[in-house]
Amino acid sequence: MGLLKGIDPLLTADLLYVLRSMGHGDELVICDCNFPAVTTAAATSSGKLVILAGAECPQAIDAITSVLPLDYFVPDPVHFMSPSEGNELPTSSQGVHETVQGYFDIEMQPLERFAFYERAKKAFAVVQTMERRPYCCFILKKGVVGPDGRDLKPDFTD
Repeated sequence: MGLLKGIDPLLTADLLYVLRSMGHGDELVICDCNFPAVTTAAATSSGKLVILAGAECPQAIDAITSVLPLDYFVPDPVHFMSPSEGNELPTSSQGVHETVQGYFDIEMQPLERFAFYERAKKAFAVVQTMERRPYCCFILKKGVVGPDGRDLKPDFTD
């Protein structure tokens, strides 16, 4: 398998195909190894599951967002799974969330665990990492690539 210049090696041919196939507004689930990825992927609009063996969530999100534009025309283009009421987010997972938050210039929004499962079934596809820290699951909404090759963002200054 040959590598491509400027493309993160985690972006496999299967993953690049999925990302390129997504349209504006489609959502991508990036999940940990404990997430029910096979059954969830089967319910998605593409039915696709991509497994990134050896990658943890921050690495996968870094690679994916290097080519996937986010939808900055909605107030919440990135969600993360949050524990159900009465449970706490483990300290180890908080560190992952803080790392991932650093990739975006927006605030990620929490989505309660069972609400996350339901929304994930309506996504375009699922990418499963080998992340073992609990609640390290995210949903990214695909945006538009602007004329300058970057994420298209609203300009409310007109």
